[in-house]
Amino acid sequence: MFAMRWRLFRLLGIPINVDVSWLLILALLTLSFAEGFPTILHEYFPRDAHPLAPVDSWIMGLVTALAFFLCIVLHELGHALVARSRGMPINGITLFLFGGVAELGEEPTSAGTEFVMAIAGPLVSAVLAVVFWVLAVVGYQGGWPHPVVIVLGYLATINLMVLIFNMVPAFPLDGGRVLRSILWGATGNVRRATRWASAAGQAFAWVLIGWGVLLFFSHDWVGGIWSALIGMFLNAAARSGYQDVLIRQALQGELVRRFMNPDPIVVSPSLDLLHWVQNFVYRYHHRAFPVVSNGRLEGVVTTQVLNEIPRGEWAEHTIGEVMSQDLPAVSIAANADALEALRKMQRIGSSRLLVTDDDRLVGIVSLKDLLRFLNLKLELEGQQDVPPPNGASDSEREREEALLHH
Repeated sequence: MFAMRWRLFRLLGIPINVDVSWLLILALLTLSFAEGFPTILHEYFPRDAHPLAPVDSWIMGLVTALAFFLCIVLHELGHALVARSRGMPINGITLFLFGGVAELGEEPTSAGTEFVMAIAGPLVSAVLAVVFWVLAVVGYQGGWPHPVVIVLGYLATINLMVLIFNMVPAFPLDGGRVLRSILWGATGNVRRATRWASAAGQAFAWVLIGWGVLLFFSHDWVGGIWSALIGMFLNAAARSGYQDVLIRQALQGELVRRFMNPDPIVVSPSLDLLHWVQNFVYRYHHRAFPVVSNGRLEGVVTTQVLNEIPRGEWAEHTIGEVMSQDLPAVSIAANADALEALRKMQRIGSSRLLVTDDDRLVGIVSLKDLLRFLNLKLELEGQQDVPPPNGASDSEREREEALLHH
């Protein structure tokens, strides 16, 4: 989901990250707030004899933008703390172009948990909006510095806007998750509830896209592009949310040994890199091979190691010198859940996992095998109309990539 991100700090034990796209929205919000301050100052404090200097407006704009993103962190923290209290692992909170997201290690297991978790974020935004509004009123009547009052008023307004937008009953917005939890509780069927909530989400997304087109041709091209981008993001997220439920239900309970290849191609740690490339990489077209010696799994070697060694020196180095021995990161037990295997592939960005029994290699499971089973099961269960993951493409390779980064 995120191309590049950095760890900022930890809050209540939860990592807070920022995606590179956040820098763009930070700049846009700072510009918007900075341009709006002089107008608001003149409107609410007409007798102020000291108009803001441009540098002061920019400083206030940056402070307001950063404070707003802190509010977004608190909003997502509301989701995360409730999820953690219900036993769900939290991978972190990430700020990005369209706001923020609490990254859950797994989805809610009941409609009640979904409802409480979904409503927690909007409740935080509601409290923040009230607190900032009260402070702004007190400051206005108490003669606080005008820039402080304006910043407080801005924060009250934008938290209210976040609350209203997020409570639209369109999945995956918070309101859409509340809607799904209600439908889930009423029908007892999470797939059906997600499908309806996802349809509402896609309908709302197309409304935003249409509104963006109207704004664009009404000479508000910035607002139009922004509205359309949000609509496209929500449309993709709604489709992805429904796909995730289908994938989870199709793979959950299926064992890895059912999908694995029990006779994988292995290499010896004593084999030199030149013969490995010629006799294995070019022949079997794999990028990674398990390394086995005397029946014992020693490590894994990938074609990436070749980038660090000149081609003329390949014959001088063996696989044992360059192989990775971090086996827990790339392996899984044969009796593990297939859904766990998929999640692990997604976490490490690899389409293959080694299947092990203690220190023995018993097979290899690939994303391609999981995808074929998934497609067949959905087709037989009447889900032929389900699009490729993330709506990507019908080509097998692109569908694998989409599922891997789902």
